[in-house]
Amino acid sequence: MTNNDILKKLRVALKLRDDDIVAILMLVDFRISTSELGAFFRKEDHPKYMECGDQILRNFLNGLVIHLRGPMPSKNSNKEKNQNSKTGETEQGEVSAKAIPKKFVKKKSLLHSKTNKKSNE
Repeated sequence: MTNNDILKKLRVALKLRDDDIVAILMLVDFRISTSELGAFFRKEDHPKYMECGDQILRNFLNGLVIHLRGPMPSKNSNKEKNQNSKTGETEQGEVSAKAIPKKFVKKKSLLHSKTNKKSNE
């Protein structure tokens, strides 16, 4: 399967038009015209057919991720989240269960459960 086939199948599966694909490529600062893009969707025996290179497909896939998921959060917001996770606070200022030290968390004793099984027999 060629890169052109992959691009065609993604275009059909996601119901994308040429303008949508150009906009997706712009998200990763890759500029391409609609006429250049149209050359990828032609039949292989057509005189204006162009082979889709790895770079174009890679940039399209990276742009598609941004298009579908949204842009990555800034590094500043990651630092704030890390500081909150160290203190155990959630966004609302509440302390999460992960922040409670393990020595205060009650666990079922394996020894206790084994003795119950023996006494039941």
